Amino acid sequence: MAKLTEKHNYDGTLVCVEGIDGSGKSTQLTLLRDWLKAQGKDVIFTEWNSSPLISQTTKLAKKKNMLSPRTFSLLHAVDFADRLKQVIAPALKAGFIVLADRYAYTAFARDVARGVDPKWVRQVYDFAIRPDLTIYFDIDPQTSMERICFNRTPKFYEAGMDLKLSNDPFESYILFQTRVISEYKKMLKEFEIVKLDANDSIHKKQTEIRKMLKKILEAKGVTI
Repeated sequence: MAKLTEKHNYDGTLVCVEGIDGSGKSTQLTLLRDWLKAQGKDVIFTEWNSSPLISQTTKLAKKKNMLSPRTFSLLHAVDFADRLKQVIAPALKAGFIVLADRYAYTAFARDVARGVDPKWVRQVYDFAIRPDLTIYFDIDPQTSMERICFNRTPKFYEAGMDLKLSNDPFESYILFQTRVISEYKKMLKEFEIVKLDANDSIHKKQTEIRKMLKKILEAKGVTI
């Protein structure tokens, strides 16, 4: 876990957002990206499970509901490793600001919530670069479900149906996401993750994020 606990030496800056679905993290990252680009900064965006190498395989396996917790974890680790090598690390070396919608911490929360050994998961991701700023958007599972399930039923893995916590997808979602939230909160101090209240206004959260990022960039001699 050395890389995730020690500052990197790249010229660029890595910003990650974490939280369960419906927390507004993706919206905030999109607003941050647009603002940085308007300031003339070089920005790269990457999101969880988006590597061309493995994402389609993962999606197909999910569709057939054929993933065990450990297989689920390994597929996402391969996806992450490919994006780190092909996108994140090169961009940081070039001095870009990299915005990541979910990072290794997603695996630490979801996989452990599925019963995978936390030490094993951390060893799988021991190559991950430590972000300059990681923000966790805190939201209760009931509000999360109301936001994402306004027009649909929770998805199979999203609701943790593979764990057989409940036959009802809505109840299963609450039970599973409660576990995920618990794991996130255990990580806050360990990885110096900043917690923001997901119920605050979009403007307030964005203002706080920009303020934190400005401080980090100024310490690197980057004006904004």
